[in-house]
Amino acid sequence: MTTTPIVLLHAFPLDHRMWDDVAADLGRTHRVLAPDLPVPVGEPLPDPSLEDAADHVAAVIRGAGDGPAVVAGLSMGGYVALALLERHPELVAGLALVDTKSTADTPEAAARRRSVADEVQAAGTVDPVRGMPDVLLGETTRSARPEVVERVTAWIGEQDPARVAWAQRAMAARPDRTDVLADFRGPVVVVVGDEDEVTGADSAEHMAAAVDQALLVVVPRVGHLSAVEDPAAVRTALAELLQRVHEPRG
Repeated sequence: MTTTPIVLLHAFPLDHRMWDDVAADLGRTHRVLAPDLPVPVGEPLPDPSLEDAADHVAAVIRGAGDGPAVVAGLSMGGYVALALLERHPELVAGLALVDTKSTADTPEAAARRRSVADEVQAAGTVDPVRGMPDVLLGETTRSARPEVVERVTAWIGEQDPARVAWAQRAMAARPDRTDVLADFRGPVVVVVGDEDEVTGADSAEHMAAAVDQALLVVVPRVGHLSAVEDPAAVRTALAELLQRVHEPRG
């Protein structure tokens, strides 16, 4: 097992379990860290801030004692990965940005997030986000793979409403971190499902263009949750990134 761990950061409104299929194979050769965001379940929530979540991830990496890590983030996990890169660059050896974006929300999108957070908090349930599989999963998955729809729906239903509201408010407040990405000198892979209607190809191409020699991987017939819909394709992209991290630099 190599000394370079891989950190898998989950999407909203899910938890670390969304990475289980990807982690299963990677765990044979690398230490896999898949923390729940923003802090472990049961701990008091900090103020809504992706920066606080990034600091928690930094503590997890340091606690593992294995040195810098390859960090992979999907959707909200990608936002946290970029915050980690900004605040703790010495901990990031390679970066995978999966179905995410480096730009901030528009004012309208941020307002929608805060409105959903208010609804969840007022209701005390996750009902306002329970229908998100219709948006998160690609058309092919929704039409042909009901077991994946059921799995994601169950995960969402099991989330803590307070954590859901926290995540929406934290994401609404995030800045554009394209410049942070552009300054990174380690290997980068950008992954996007070709049926992703949440962040999509434009955001992926924007991030790939910001980094010299970034690899862009488009996964066919999947939506925003590519790591759940086609874990083998995402696992392959991460394995190639890990190989690039381990290659000697000329």
